[in-house]
Amino acid sequence: MGRFKVSNIEREMEVYGYDSVVKSHCRMCHGGCGVLVYTKNGKAVKIAGDPDCPINHGTLCSKGLASLQLAYHPDRLKYPVRRVGAKGSNRWERISWDEALDTIGGKINAYKAEFGAESIAMGYGTGRENESVIYRFANLLGTPNVLTAGHFCYGPRLATSIITCGSNPIVDYENHPKCIMVWGNNVVISNPDEYKGESFSVSLDRGAKLIVVDPRMTRMASRADVWLQLRPGTDTALALGMANVIVEEGLYDKEFIANHVHGWEPFVARVKQYSTDRVAEITGVPAGKIREAARLYATTKPAGIQWGVAIEQQINCADNDRALMTLMGITGNIDVPGGQVLFKTPNIRKVSSFGAHKRLSPEQAAKRLGGERFRLADKFSILNPKCVWDAINTEKPYPVKMIFMISSNPVLSRANGEEVRRALSKLDFFTVCDFFITPTAEYADIVLPSATWLEMDYIGDYWKRHGYILPRRKVIQVGECLPDHEILNALAKKVGQEEDWWDTFEGGLDYILEPMGITFQDFKKMDYIRGEVAYRKYLDKGFSTPTGKFELYSTLLEKWGYDPLPQFKEPPESPVSTPERAGRYPYTLITGRRIPGFFHTENRQLPWMRELHRDPVVEIHPETAAKEGISEGQWVVVESPRGKIRQRAKLFSGLAPDVVSAEHGWWFPEEQGPGYGWNKSNVNVLIDNSFENCDPAMGATHIRSLLCKIYPETENE
Repeated sequence: MGRFKVSNIEREMEVYGYDSVVKSHCRMCHGGCGVLVYTKNGKAVKIAGDPDCPINHGTLCSKGLASLQLAYHPDRLKYPVRRVGAKGSNRWERISWDEALDTIGGKINAYKAEFGAESIAMGYGTGRENESVIYRFANLLGTPNVLTAGHFCYGPRLATSIITCGSNPIVDYENHPKCIMVWGNNVVISNPDEYKGESFSVSLDRGAKLIVVDPRMTRMASRADVWLQLRPGTDTALALGMANVIVEEGLYDKEFIANHVHGWEPFVARVKQYSTDRVAEITGVPAGKIREAARLYATTKPAGIQWGVAIEQQINCADNDRALMTLMGITGNIDVPGGQVLFKTPNIRKVSSFGAHKRLSPEQAAKRLGGERFRLADKFSILNPKCVWDAINTEKPYPVKMIFMISSNPVLSRANGEEVRRALSKLDFFTVCDFFITPTAEYADIVLPSATWLEMDYIGDYWKRHGYILPRRKVIQVGECLPDHEILNALAKKVGQEEDWWDTFEGGLDYILEPMGITFQDFKKMDYIRGEVAYRKYLDKGFSTPTGKFELYSTLLEKWGYDPLPQFKEPPESPVSTPERAGRYPYTLITGRRIPGFFHTENRQLPWMRELHRDPVVEIHPETAAKEGISEGQWVVVESPRGKIRQRAKLFSGLAPDVVSAEHGWWFPEEQGPGYGWNKSNVNVLIDNSFENCDPAMGATHIRSLLCKIYPETENE
């Protein structure tokens, strides 16, 4: 348990006239870095990394530095508003918090009474750590329908790791792996979830061997000992091909497999189907390189796999995650120093307990949209968002009448944005909580002003699996903005949940910390709390799976009717699966590469971030550019069978000539509403979100690879 340490900043305060310096915990992305916030005359005026924070050790990215531009942005929504024009018209009037909450609470009660609680969907996006609070509200209300990004972002990692080994295995950078395999991840830019690019870079500088799996030459790939430039969407085949080498050459951990693994024999039979020659044909990676990477990872211990959401946003989502975990398990890199550790959280109330998941009745849980189709997702209270759009549009299997959505912009961030827009246009009642009026919020009936991380008290990283929690301390107040947690705490009292909530949400924070015997006011005096650090816990307790072992062969997936072993499935739209379409759309489009200043659809209002990256960019190989008559910086059209968008061309030799890489999340706040140019450069306009395009167990939409053509934009276009 860390104690609050006051940095030697008196001289700096005297020189610049600062009033105070507050230690807090950034939330401009998933990173959660420790920060020092300097104030003057009641305003936050400077942000710097906190050198005492064990998460980021004083480093801070451009998003964190630009937090003040978000908090004090002139277009920021600072009070509740009600729509006075047609949906999408962007016409609003100011209302009070009392009127807003009374109206929303009244709608919830009315729809629940007439159509059942399942007719109301709650929703959240990524970024503001409101997951457990949203689920608490939904479960106590009785609705099983919570819209998240969990079907293809982080949720699959949790779901598959829990059924495989009991928890999410995190790379132990503190003990410096001697080999790091980065797979579908760009940690030095994205700083995702439990990880920071700084920790990875330090281990690399200390001599760690590096394997990078990515169809695109990233900065990390340029430093790699082995770069595996695979054909997009073939990750499972590559992982099983590496497992084949490890099995055939006896490079596996024999003691671990003999005593702690379930399903070794059927697993061996499965990987024998993935010879390096066959995998080379599938992936485009030479067989020699596959063998080289497998040997390097298996024999250089301890080793860690740094994986990212690129492998989860595919039709092979669950099998991609499981295949990588099999590599961790068979090489004995699970729960060892410098490997993949199953870290223990501090002794606080569990996220699932706070989320009141057991309070949702089995009868209501059985009504979760898509639950019978996507059974792995259903077991973790996750649904595919298309199930909700369909229920709005068709009213089958029952109507969804209302959505309450926080920190999400699905018109931009979900596949087939036009379908999302149509559904929101038809929805009876829609509430959004956000910082700005977005292309999604334009379809709301009421929009509530959310607080930024600078304006709230909270327990940072409560949901993560790296073993730390850190205090987020409120520094400023902007307008009438409220934290999402306080909004839900207040709304709960309008719908009959008074007994399960608190006078203010600080009571909820006390409730989370109660098992430790401390309050949030006690926690605010500390730097952080860390769970007990222990390794090889399975020697005494086994793994938290049905067999008590590391399950290469998943007994739960078998029970739910899925293949218990990972297998490769060709992407639904590719030169292999749809060769006739590939004749008309000859390039494979990959989407979603991370951009330093943006967090998915956020931050395009911020001057510093747009100075760094003003326009959407599509990368193409110079040979492809020459073939298509495209020049550097030219506006081009990227077209798929579903639609077309425009982005600026960047010539980049770090891609295969038949691969194109487009950015996601683009809209143009500077254009003002209505629309904000939501469909001009939004790559999700191009993507199919049919159920046939989804992972069969998790429901993940295959958004990371599809077919396209690309050509110069003409004046008419």
